[in-house]
Amino acid sequence: MKSDLEQKDRYIEAKGGRKTAKARVRVFQSGSGITVNEKPFEEYFQSSRNRIVVGSPLDLIDAKSRLSATVHVVGGGINAQADAIRNALAKALVKLDSGFKKQLRQAGFVTRDPRVVERKKYGLKKARRAPQWKKR
Repeated sequence: MKSDLEQKDRYIEAKGGRKTAKARVRVFQSGSGITVNEKPFEEYFQSSRNRIVVGSPLDLIDAKSRLSATVHVVGGGINAQADAIRNALAKALVKLDSGFKKQLRQAGFVTRDPRVVERKKYGLKKARRAPQWKKR
């Protein structure tokens, strides 16, 4: 039996997120490499930390040379975008082959990180920081 990707002869698509960054990933069977917003991901992500984060799902299942991906990412900062891409890429790999799910979930790539910035409250300087109290 052929996998989903071979039957469609196209791609597997998934969405991921982190904070306010949203990523849409398309994984292709042919070629190798990742393109982010129509740039090579080495050019888009200058820091090596973000490059490692983006490629980690493919490294974990040892499919970096067999699969290629195109990514469209918007919102958030550069670190949040890298985490959103990792999340979307992991979800796409699970759609490609459900056997990868256990490995990717144990690494924490499938679950979206729910933490977001807490809103500022009135009467306070930040979300929780109160003004300095003066006795006199």
